[in-house]
Amino acid sequence: MVSLGSDVNDARVQTRPGAVNAHTHLYSGLVPLGMPAPSRTPTDFVDILKLIWWRLDRALDEASLRAAARLYVAEALLAGTTMLVDHHESPGFIEGSLDVLAEEADRLGARILVTYGITERNGGIDEARRGLAECARFVRAAKFPRARGLVGLHASFTVGDQAVREAGALARELGVPVHVHVAEAESDVVDAKRRGYEGPLERLIALDCLPPRSILAHGVWLGEASVRRADEAGAWIVQNPRSNANNRVGYPGAIHASKHVAVGTDGFAADMVEEHRALGEEAAKHHDPADVRTLDARRAGGFALAVLFDDGSARDVATGVPGQRPREVVVGGRTVVKDGRLVDADIEEIRAHAREQAARLWSRMAAITD
Repeated sequence: MVSLGSDVNDARVQTRPGAVNAHTHLYSGLVPLGMPAPSRTPTDFVDILKLIWWRLDRALDEASLRAAARLYVAEALLAGTTMLVDHHESPGFIEGSLDVLAEEADRLGARILVTYGITERNGGIDEARRGLAECARFVRAAKFPRARGLVGLHASFTVGDQAVREAGALARELGVPVHVHVAEAESDVVDAKRRGYEGPLERLIALDCLPPRSILAHGVWLGEASVRRADEAGAWIVQNPRSNANNRVGYPGAIHASKHVAVGTDGFAADMVEEHRALGEEAAKHHDPADVRTLDARRAGGFALAVLFDDGSARDVATGVPGQRPREVVVGGRTVVKDGRLVDADIEEIRAHAREQAARLWSRMAAITD
């Protein structure tokens, strides 16, 4: 029996499928807790990465990552988001990092699809191979019942061809998809062309790094021909409207050519009602076709089932009054939110611990000078 407190006699109460955040970064969970502004105003997208996000991921250690993940998962469940597709980077803490994310999701009861996004930007090919080894270790260990692992690349412009080939080979060996940022900004397209490819998607295809069900985050600068190639390959393109608007990278106007589209937050809070609202606003600005603007729950559910969670994610539900936070959330038969509160944790304690770890993390970021 669902317990809905004061809402129990409200005729507006509905039960809906648990929401899916199809691309995010749990390591950003502490960002709303006072992350300092960059030392100067970024001039373009790559500058934003260098001055903000790449400094943040380099500063992460196990304690700060665990606190960020715990807070992010907790807030997601309270918003009715039951499945998180995480794309992780922490160059100073690679080995074991995916276990931290899965442990925190498991503790609170969320499903998680997780990968380490390999890069060469700090330590060359050796750094990329350490990330691949972490992906392989996590997938093979299969320690967490509601967690699955993928092979990941940060973005193709931060890795050489050899690392891309090795990522594709590992994904085929493990039988899992690849999760990668693709054409988030024009810089990714420019880089691929400089390397002799038509574009970043075509580079992944040429290097055999796009197995079926792969997840392509953003796709803002993909043309219609590339979107059709991705669709034919069985890849999913994940829109991230709040992030795209915040980073001023543009709008993915060609993704109407894909039948495999989902919505993510790219590190913003996993409130998918808010993300869909932002999607509608961005689409309206760009006179986007209605079939792309709506991206209804059937597509989100299809994504969850098609990628890797074909073992019960359809049983994940949130119950409450539409437009309000859910009163009850159930994941695979386990009640994780009841009467609007977490069942297995205290959100205020989680937030207090997160504030302590955030202060440490900002100090570590300040110590990074290059």
